[in-house]
Amino acid sequence: MDKLVMTDAEWRARLTPEQYRITRQQGTERACSGPFHDHHESGTYECVCCGLPLFSSDHKFDSGTGWPSFFQPVAREHLTMRPDRSHGLVRTEVLCTRCDAHLGHVFDDGPRPTGLRYCINSVALRFVSRRTDP
Repeated sequence: MDKLVMTDAEWRARLTPEQYRITRQQGTERACSGPFHDHHESGTYECVCCGLPLFSSDHKFDSGTGWPSFFQPVAREHLTMRPDRSHGLVRTEVLCTRCDAHLGHVFDDGPRPTGLRYCINSVALRFVSRRTDP
């Protein structure tokens, strides 16, 4: 997959201040504050920075955490995982493979069939509705 590389100034021009804080500075939105934590429309969640499809609404579940949660990505190769030892915790950070945007974290307390919970910041996502025309 080709990488999307931009300067800091280009990212700041492309993103809102909150999108920049979350995706480029590894921020976290407040629980229950994002538009997708209680979102139930059918479609695909893409990276807000580069548009890469990341998660399907078919794999979304209510984790009770206040952030959109998914048990699997659209494609494993669309996500990159790396250790995160910030804030005195040991977690696994989830990034967009194409543009290295910070999306959130993955935990091993999710539902079947994967047992994973991708806990993702709403601000890091853009939603594309699935057409339901006959």
